[in-house]
Amino acid sequence: MEDREILAHVDHTQLKAFAVWEDVERLCEEAVLYGTASVCIPPAYVGRVHERYPDLNICTVVGFPLGYSVTAAKLAEVREALAEGANEIDMVVNISDVKNHLYEKVEEEIRALKEACGSHILKVIVETCYLTEEEKIAMCHAVTAAGADFIKTSTGFGSGGATLADVRLFKEHIGAGVKIKAAGGVRTREDLVAFLEEGCERIGTSSAVALLAGKETSGY
Repeated sequence: MEDREILAHVDHTQLKAFAVWEDVERLCEEAVLYGTASVCIPPAYVGRVHERYPDLNICTVVGFPLGYSVTAAKLAEVREALAEGANEIDMVVNISDVKNHLYEKVEEEIRALKEACGSHILKVIVETCYLTEEEKIAMCHAVTAAGADFIKTSTGFGSGGATLADVRLFKEHIGAGVKIKAAGGVRTREDLVAFLEEGCERIGTSSAVALLAGKETSGY
C-alpha cells in the first residue's frame, strides 16, 4: 500500500488540551501537503482554520472526550461547528447511558445529532475500551438505526484504543451504510496498513504524517 493511499484515509489529528495555534497550523499545512482525508481539531479552532484554509476538510469533536454532556449541549456544539466551517463531526456517546443499557436513549441522541448534521458526516465514538462485547454490539445497532455515517472505536483519551478485534466485531454487526474509523494507539505504518486492510475507511491519528516521513513520533 502506497503512502499516499494510506494518508488519504487519515484524519490528521491534534486534540491535545494544550495545543496552540502553531500546532494546529502545522497540522493543516501537513494535511494540505500530504493529502490527508481531513484535519481533526478542537472546536475552538474551527473558525480560524476555515478562514485560513477554506478548502481544507475540517473535522471536529462534540461531547469530547467523556461523552456525558446533555444532548442539547451536543446539538449546540454541532450547529456552531458547522456554522464555523466544519464538514465532519466526531461525537462521543453518553458512555454512562451505554453502561446503564439505555440503548434506545443513546440511539435517539445519535439520531438527533445526525439530523443536525444533515449531509455532513457524523462519526460516533463508542469508546470500546469501556464496553463489553454485548455493549459494543448494541452500539453497532444504535449507530446503524440512527443513520450515522461512521462508528469510531475510541477517543484516544480512554484506557485503550483501537483493536483489530473490535473492528472485526463492528463489521459483523453494523449496517451496510456504516463505515468504520479506528483511533487511539495507531502509531506505526504496520498499524495503519492493518486497520485499512481490515476494512477501516478512516484512521484518526496524529502520527501518520510523521511516521511516513521517517520521523519518530508518539501521540493520539
